[in-house]
Amino acid sequence: MKEIKYQKGRAWMELSMENLKHNIKEFRRILPWDCALMPAVKANAYGHGAVLTANALQEQGVQAFCVASVAEGAELRQSGIKGELLVLGYTAPSQFDDLICYHLTQTVIDGDYARQLERDGRRFTVHVGIDTGMHRLGERWENLEEIVKIFRIPNLQVTGLYSHLCVSDGQSEPERAYTLEQIQHFEYIVRELHRQGFNDFKCHLQGSYGVLNYSEYCFDYARVGIALYGLYSQKGDQGYAAVDLKPVLSLKARVTTVKTLSKGEGAGYGLTYNAKMDRKIAVLSIGYADGVPRNLSNCGYVLCNGKLAPIVGRICMDQMMVDVTDIPQIRAGDEAVLIGRSGKLEIRAEDLAQWAGTISNEIVSRLGERLERVAD
Repeated sequence: MKEIKYQKGRAWMELSMENLKHNIKEFRRILPWDCALMPAVKANAYGHGAVLTANALQEQGVQAFCVASVAEGAELRQSGIKGELLVLGYTAPSQFDDLICYHLTQTVIDGDYARQLERDGRRFTVHVGIDTGMHRLGERWENLEEIVKIFRIPNLQVTGLYSHLCVSDGQSEPERAYTLEQIQHFEYIVRELHRQGFNDFKCHLQGSYGVLNYSEYCFDYARVGIALYGLYSQKGDQGYAAVDLKPVLSLKARVTTVKTLSKGEGAGYGLTYNAKMDRKIAVLSIGYADGVPRNLSNCGYVLCNGKLAPIVGRICMDQMMVDVTDIPQIRAGDEAVLIGRSGKLEIRAEDLAQWAGTISNEIVSRLGERLERVAD
């Protein structure tokens, strides 16, 4: 059977590897020389394409990556990605074979989980998670004796120790105080482990905002995520570190048809849009199955021919509609930009997130597999 290849046929992403390289350089510029990048390429590299992104990172000398699951790690290994692949989440005992087969590093999420790995009897490479205040995964930092017991389990090769900051994106005094307290808890555990003779492990604590706002506290690795892709979680976010980040991803779709609505006519499921006067409507070949949030129905914008076009009607599974009344010479086959630039205007993922009432992390990580990913 002939392999089917399309280039920018229906709906697609354009990925700038030059912008990704630029962002890598920016983070390396602000990080201490002995702190290496350990990028988060989970959730299909935040929607950008895990294999494509990890290959580009590997070409830039990155030697450690974070994934959410064994399946994500296995996909990268099968695609030739080398170096350390840390599974940040839970792995069921039925998948322990894959940890060994694909040479993955597993997170020890608490003492009970460590003993489960111990009972298996095989040798696992692990990083120990420490709960310093997020109260998600990790053994609580107060349980030093339990943490030491984990380090002493014979068949666990502990190569790393880490925690996660939960309000490092915040700028308020309470948020900064809580973050500094988390850092202090983590440093306490590191010191105590060193004091008891455990020295051969790497430490990591900060994600994107941890680096941007607390770069003076960096450890062996920096687990940069959303910011590596040139995005902030929310519009208006900023970090204390001066960095010039460039978005890697643009999202585009084809105009499939342009039609006129007469005054009083409705459009779309439920006829939730009603034309108050004669309007010109363009149908786009992209919908919520591609990752466009359905709650952008009748709110938000796209760019057509360098101008803003309001989203009208309910977003469908495979299609959506926009008002192009004030955009001349638009026709079927034209590009519509949902994320990216058109002419002098730009819509960022942070803008979509604001209109949808969420964060850009969710917007990009939910972009669907049927979208073409076209790298420069």
